[in-house]
Amino acid sequence: MSDLFPEKDHDHARCVHSALAQAEKVCESENARFTEMRRKVFSLIWQSHKAVTAYELLDALTAEGMRVQPPTVYRALEFLTALGLVHRVESLNAYFGCDRPDCEHLGQYFICTHCGRVAEAVNEDMSTAVRKAARTVGFTIEATTIEIKGLCHDCTTH
Repeated sequence: MSDLFPEKDHDHARCVHSALAQAEKVCESENARFTEMRRKVFSLIWQSHKAVTAYELLDALTAEGMRVQPPTVYRALEFLTALGLVHRVESLNAYFGCDRPDCEHLGQYFICTHCGRVAEAVNEDMSTAVRKAARTVGFTIEATTIEIKGLCHDCTTH
């Protein structure tokens, strides 16, 4: 079985720690400021492998006693997305953490319609096909989102 969707009882603290370390490296290499707010929003996104909406983030920040307005959260999300640290799931209008922020890629997002977890795969054959199709019609890709909805292994077997 693929490790695309980690086991539900995996060491998630390790995921968060690794993601934060990668984010710090990316920000350093891009000479970008990983402010406390950006770090907090990033950490909240990584609290699960589910996509999180801006308003869920706002609610979580408020629950922690922070007085934050929606534009602050959206600016943090814009920053994190621009650096490739998080991805936006268009169909859910939500965000999830990228586990490959150090390399440019065209990801495919697998979204479990039962438990809500999101996993990213990078299939180079699919990416190559998308780039080739764009070149064939003289199209310049600015962004791509390939979303596949279904059931993850855990939800299929239970």
